[in-house]
Amino acid sequence: MDSVQTWLREQAEAIGISLNEGQLEQFELYFRLLVEWNEKMNLTGITERAAVYEKHFYDSLTVSLASDLRGEVALADIGSGAGFPSIPLKIAFPQLKITIVDSLAKRIRFLEEVGSSLKLEGVSCIHGRAEDVARLPAHRDRYDVATARAVARLAGLNELCLPFVRAGGSFVAMKGSDLSEEIEESRFSIKQLNGELQEVKRLELPIERSERHLVLIRKVRPTPQSYPRKAGVPLKMPLLGT
Repeated sequence: MDSVQTWLREQAEAIGISLNEGQLEQFELYFRLLVEWNEKMNLTGITERAAVYEKHFYDSLTVSLASDLRGEVALADIGSGAGFPSIPLKIAFPQLKITIVDSLAKRIRFLEEVGSSLKLEGVSCIHGRAEDVARLPAHRDRYDVATARAVARLAGLNELCLPFVRAGGSFVAMKGSDLSEEIEESRFSIKQLNGELQEVKRLELPIERSERHLVLIRKVRPTPQSYPRKAGVPLKMPLLGT
């Protein structure tokens, strides 16, 4: 275990996550696959090892500060890209049942390779638009937790993610710095989608000190039949009210 892995273990412990040697080896293999595949397709602009461990791996693990991920939790990661936050969370919490939804087939192939190489069980990768997948009975109002990381502004993101969440479950949106305007413009969509804003948790990355926010939205009742709207509409014409 080198200094970067030791750093991740210590930072994980600081937020209540214990990582063993096998899990740290999974993170290292994930890093190598990410860099290897990134040469063939655009997965991330961050490839320096320590930066990947901080800005992708550790950052993903902070979702556990907003939602209890112990036990048989079903988690849907919407627009996962290179697998953040769901793959780091799966490594840290092996009992999680993960469903990854992404619209790009090449990214899904990468994520399937990661799942196979890391021997992750209980990970399902779905190629499709969130608006379409959320209409399927197997996924609508089914998940304990939905996550999305810097995918879009919250007013549109709510419509992509909340339909996956069961009543009583939660949506954790991972966002960057100043969020006040984005939160305000998202209030109408939260209400329309039968959600309730619970908390906005502010964090800082340990080394870079850049600001992060976890927006926790609780699902109060099942998704209204009119949502989500057709693919592309939620981001082009987000629910903003009057």
